Amino acid sequence: MSVTLLPPPLPTLMLIPTGIGCELGGYAGDALPAARLLAAASGCLITHPNVMNGASLYWSDRRIHYVEGWSLNRFAAGELVLRPVPRQRIGLLLDVGIEEGLRHRHLQAADACRASLGLEIGPVVTTDQPLQVQLQQGPSGSSWGTLAHPGALWRAAESLVAAGATALAVVARFPDDIGSEALSAYRQGSGVDALAGAEAVISHLLSSRFGLPCAHAPALAPLPLEPDLDPRAAAEELGHTFLPCVLVGLSRAPSLVAPEAFRPGDLEGDQLGAVVVPAGALGGEAVLAAHARGVPLIVVTSNRSVLSVDAESLGLGAEAPVLEVASYAEAAGVVLALREGISPAALQRPLSRSAAPGD
Repeated sequence: MSVTLLPPPLPTLMLIPTGIGCELGGYAGDALPAARLLAAASGCLITHPNVMNGASLYWSDRRIHYVEGWSLNRFAAGELVLRPVPRQRIGLLLDVGIEEGLRHRHLQAADACRASLGLEIGPVVTTDQPLQVQLQQGPSGSSWGTLAHPGALWRAAESLVAAGATALAVVARFPDDIGSEALSAYRQGSGVDALAGAEAVISHLLSSRFGLPCAHAPALAPLPLEPDLDPRAAAEELGHTFLPCVLVGLSRAPSLVAPEAFRPGDLEGDQLGAVVVPAGALGGEAVLAAHARGVPLIVVTSNRSVLSVDAESLGLGAEAPVLEVASYAEAAGVVLALREGISPAALQRPLSRSAAPGD
């Protein structure tokens, strides 16, 4: 019987920045098919909650590592190491500003994940003040937000860490925007996710302070039925809470470790073989750090957003290749070629001839 030996995994970073209105990945888990494909092509995909979170929908794959954005930046810069673990103990942090009925819906979602999926969830801590999230939009059209009481967030997280939590799931009460033009546009497949930027602020605050895996789910009142809903937004319409995908993602999120504590089996930035990123979104810390370390950038030109930060405007290309592809299917092909040791240039036509010195 013949045995086919696969090449070693090629750790690949998949980035789709949150709150910038990407055609693919700017909605409710609509980047999951692309992530699954890239995980199969690379054998090891590192990505962030924005890619994996589909509200009540999720996909668990041991080849995919679920890492919050601040931690991804530090990983790409070589300032922390990712340690795969079989499970995390997820502490659940609830905003005291969540109404009683909505609070029970989230607790029931946690209980369902414990009973049906076998996740370790607890303790549950409620903030001592409402977080009072406010949503904003930048000049580019990207979304962001602020908290009136970040100290309340930190105090609640400290209680969870002291009780033994190794990962943090946060549910904050977000402003209801029912009837707004922005929400209507989003549900019909245009515009920017108005919640995403503020969600990133919350998870960044906690990950940077406590060094633990973290992700956020907004608490919102149910929306009225929208018959003309865009399929990419449909996952957010399925239940009373967006929490299940966060709990599943965090349940096997890698632990965050100092570089000096590296041990075999850990992932470090030097092992990265490729970064896959939307066109126009090349200005992020992780992209620039990886490119400076010589990691090839695979730019998906069809995945446009409200940003237009490209390789030419940043002067990229000298430190590492910048490879433009039309789709995530093509990106997966390039990742597989790199994994197999095939030059992507050999797959393109016309193929230039080799030049001798002096030619």
